[in-house]
Amino acid sequence: MAEGIERVKCLIIGSGPAGYTAAVYAARANLEPVLYTGKEPGGQLMITTDVENYPGYPEGIMGPQMMEDFRKQAERFGTDVRYEMITKVDFTGPVHKAWSETGHEIQADSIIISTGASAKWLGLESEKKLTNKGVSACAVCDGFFFRGQEVAVVGGGDTAAEEALYLSKLCPTVHLLVRRDELRASKIMQDRVNKTENIKVHWNTEAQEILGENEVEGVRVIQNKTKETSIIPVKGFFVAIGHKPNTDIFKDWITMDSTGYIQTNGKSTKTNITGVFASGDAQDNVYRQAVTAAGTGCMAALDAERYLTEKGII
Repeated sequence: MAEGIERVKCLIIGSGPAGYTAAVYAARANLEPVLYTGKEPGGQLMITTDVENYPGYPEGIMGPQMMEDFRKQAERFGTDVRYEMITKVDFTGPVHKAWSETGHEIQADSIIISTGASAKWLGLESEKKLTNKGVSACAVCDGFFFRGQEVAVVGGGDTAAEEALYLSKLCPTVHLLVRRDELRASKIMQDRVNKTENIKVHWNTEAQEILGENEVEGVRVIQNKTKETSIIPVKGFFVAIGHKPNTDIFKDWITMDSTGYIQTNGKSTKTNITGVFASGDAQDNVYRQAVTAAGTGCMAALDAERYLTEKGII
């Protein structure tokens, strides 16, 4: 869209389950939403193959196809989907301002943030090659596919401990690769890991390469102190070193926790800025599931509708 200024009732920043669900609800409430997809239209599900834990898909569905369905549903009710990024915002006044990467200015009576979070990766070439072929950043999403098989989890914090414990219920052995000689996880999580017999902790150990051509067959690791390398045969490789919420452009305006997740008020999606709402993984560092993201997208649209009604805008 060319440079200029546009006034909208509801601007949705980000796609994925949260953004598209917010758009469905906002469009059906005649908020005439405009949605900017961001640089990854559809969010993390675009790099996910089989989704089997979202209600309504008894046979499962490919992540990209699921997001295509979400987008079509949002557009069916009149959502204006734009394949651009919002790169700057200004929340000083009652009417909020945002600018797209092409310099187009949007003045919005309400804004729903649904920019998601991105998994942190190790940066290995083999990790990239085997993503969705045995490499995953979500045990709850993908652990089911590795029932009865040995897997590895990388990380030393609460996320890694939780992933290892979840997988221990499905897999005969879970190899937890910890680069230091201690876990950073909370004491209670450390105790649970230590008491779980089929979690084997490899201290001072880092992954060098994930082995396999079309599926994971093992991982070559290096022992940091002795510099010895060895191969652990596994079928699944789970990276659990955290997520980074995509919220940088809001940091001067929106209250966040120390890691950048947006803080919302109580059980609502309201932020510290009146008329600005947050949904999905941008504000959820606990569940991080497609179905919970969609739920908060619904909540954000309902909160925005009530806000605009009270203001007499709709």
